[in-house]
Amino acid sequence: MKNSILVVAVMALFAFTSCKKNAADSVNETNVTAAADRDAKAGEYPVMQFEEKQYDFGELTQGTPVEHIFKFTNTGKSNLVIVDAKSSCGCTVPTYTDKPVAPGESGELLVKFNGSGKNQVSKTVTITANTEAGKETLLIKAFVNPKEGAAAGATK
Repeated sequence: MKNSILVVAVMALFAFTSCKKNAADSVNETNVTAAADRDAKAGEYPVMQFEEKQYDFGELTQGTPVEHIFKFTNTGKSNLVIVDAKSSCGCTVPTYTDKPVAPGESGELLVKFNGSGKNQVSKTVTITANTEAGKETLLIKAFVNPKEGAAAGATK
């Protein structure tokens, strides 16, 4: 029993004393510099600055397709990448560039609305991008008048 305790103690002593290599000596200075640069830029987000964040198509007849281009500029310090753009319903279709927009550069987002609905309608377009917030929201609205002959319902 004493021999087994002695063997375990010697092995533990050997294990702790054989690892005297200084961990700081194995750190690559190039990697430290690259990590410091990366960490410094981690807070540098692109900023999607729109000329307008909402657009009113005014009055239109039901079923009349309309479209509007939302223009934006990347006023941030890194490339802007739009990942996705979705509308609040299938009647509104956003189209966006899949290429990065460099700082200071401009881009466009086309929004098509098929004129569905009745009376005052509002639709949102949510843009997912690598901005600090991660999401940007646009709004379109219109007053949709019913088609000729569809306005008055037949009463019997």
